[in-house]
Amino acid sequence: MNKTSKGLTRRTVLSGAAAVGLAGVARAQTPAEVKVGLIVPLSGIYTRPGQVMKMGAEMGIEHINAQGGIKALGGAKLKLVVIDCGDTTEKAKNAAQRMVAQEPDLVAATGSYLSSFTLAVTEVTERAELPVLTLSYSDLLTDRGFKYIFQTAATASRQSELGLPTLMKLAENASGKKPKTVAMLMDNTATSVATAKALKEKLFAQEALQLVVEEVWTPPLSDATPLIQKVRSAKPDLLLFMPNAVSDAKLGLEKISEFGLGQGKIPTVSFSITIAEPDMLQSVSPETVQGIMTIVANWGSKGHEALIAELKAKYKEPWMTQNVISTYGDMWLMKEALEKAGKADRNAVAQAFRTMDAGPSKYYPGGQLKFDEKGRRVGAGVVIVQWQSGVPVTVYPPELAQAQPFWPKKS
Repeated sequence: MNKTSKGLTRRTVLSGAAAVGLAGVARAQTPAEVKVGLIVPLSGIYTRPGQVMKMGAEMGIEHINAQGGIKALGGAKLKLVVIDCGDTTEKAKNAAQRMVAQEPDLVAATGSYLSSFTLAVTEVTERAELPVLTLSYSDLLTDRGFKYIFQTAATASRQSELGLPTLMKLAENASGKKPKTVAMLMDNTATSVATAKALKEKLFAQEALQLVVEEVWTPPLSDATPLIQKVRSAKPDLLLFMPNAVSDAKLGLEKISEFGLGQGKIPTVSFSITIAEPDMLQSVSPETVQGIMTIVANWGSKGHEALIAELKAKYKEPWMTQNVISTYGDMWLMKEALEKAGKADRNAVAQAFRTMDAGPSKYYPGGQLKFDEKGRRVGAGVVIVQWQSGVPVTVYPPELAQAQPFWPKKS
């Protein structure tokens, strides 16, 4: 072997050793899996929405992992960590404290269903610098100057601004006149409070609607009789009924039917997905809910047919609520952030959310996969869902609609 060949051999060996060393470091820095959290109610009166949010998260992670995981992290797989936040704000805060203490390697989380719970949870996650996606509506969530919360849904006030004028046009087109009087029955959760604030301070006046009944209850509702009696006495042109617990919605609808105010006698509209949950049909008939509409931040709609079919087959769910499709979308949003961040680090992921510009939204209505300085998704829209023949279907916006809307009328 001559000198040159000896030198080349030495350099080759040294180069090879260095490459092996770097590869070892790279392997050490590339996790086999990346943990993401789901903190939702899985006990108490809000269990149902928590269960379906878990379905959406599981489907999202299954699809992401089947398609190669996080490519920027060498194909690392997402792993879901599920935390029960219970049915009170105190339980939700305690659950968040357990989550950040017991799962220090979480890079992001999503939840918490009720805005009241999300407000409590994010007080904890903000201090832990853990980025949290949420479909909760309250404006307060992103009005606090927090840096680690990202709201994928339109805020409650924005949903009112987008939804109420559309409802008024729908009523006028169908009946020849706009409603002039309105009754409002609501619980005192943060979402309902924020929705009512926007309606009372601005939108009722804009639409020349006179508020003739306003009643607020603390969940769980024990008896809807006095509430519906006031509605019957006032005979409004429109009833806004805003429960956030399925049990409360059932009590109210049963009483509306019992008092003979259902099936279009007083058109009823909600600002909550609760009234369109599959559980509603376990105690009220399709005729009871026929024509009722609700304004929500998301829903399984045109373009989601394959996902809806998979949900039906896998979980036996009759349709895809906001909670499923939004949580499914959150998993893809986390993947996008991880690809952009290039490392499994919660601060890097949070920065990726802040600077993300990933184009049109596929799993949320309207807008972009981009957040403003408050952490609100840019251009987030609303969906109007209407019960038609025992199924709540999307009727607005037209590009997502599965059926034409109609305005309930007296039979």
